[in-house]
Amino acid sequence: MKKLVLSAAIIFGSLSIYATTTKVGPVQTIVKFQSEYKEIKAEEVPGVVTKALEAAYPGAKLEKASVNEKKEYKLDIAVGDQKATVYSDANGNWLKI
Repeated sequence: MKKLVLSAAIIFGSLSIYATTTKVGPVQTIVKFQSEYKEIKAEEVPGVVTKALEAAYPGAKLEKASVNEKKEYKLDIAVGDQKATVYSDANGNWLKI
């Protein structure tokens, strides 16, 4: 009987270790902001990128174009009354940002 009481006390004592509360600090969110794009003229966008834009978004109008040091293009387009921002590399491949 002593062994049963002793083993029960050990088990309950070990379970109470996980019942302690911990102080949690504020949550930090890291946001990557793409500010390194430099605005360029629409004529400076490579032909491969404009052809990919025409193929993917027929009738789209290029309103604003920007490029970063990796030669990735940020294109602000308008299709009808809808506006969107799409990203492409120098080869006309679409990027997910």
